[in-house]
Amino acid sequence: MDTINMKMLVAFDGSENSFKAINYVGGVARNCAGCEIVLLYVERLPDKDLFSDDKSWKDQCEKNEHDITIKLTEARKKLVSMGVSEEEVEVEYFASCKSPFHETDVCSTGRSIGMDILRLREEGGYGTIVIGRRGVSKAEEFLFGSVSTKVVQSAVDCTVWVVS
Repeated sequence: MDTINMKMLVAFDGSENSFKAINYVGGVARNCAGCEIVLLYVERLPDKDLFSDDKSWKDQCEKNEHDITIKLTEARKKLVSMGVSEEEVEVEYFASCKSPFHETDVCSTGRSIGMDILRLREEGGYGTIVIGRRGVSKAEEFLFGSVSTKVVQSAVDCTVWVVS
């Protein structure tokens, strides 16, 4: 097996479908010695205009980060419990450029989570992207698109597994 194909980038948003993707990856990768699996969360900040003040917005941002961190930990534990080696699973929290808590040289612009996933896939040399089937309704997908649709339509030189 080619080394690039042994690197999997699992796009994770904490939804039911992203946990289904975790179960799928666990079933496939439990016997894959030397696999590299990265659970990637791309931060999406709440709209600041929906909050009465900066403190309320920051409090919500902090709560969201806390909640997704718990879910990422659960997902990692699930993979390990399915037989994937602990050393083969990493978690990456890809912060927004506008995050009130993270200063980083590389960050998500927030314009397109799908494009952020593809950029990180290319930079990291991942051969496979794993993503849960859409987390939005068909009406929302029609109006705004979905992350999985964007990834499938724009991916080049890699395999994309869409799990539902």
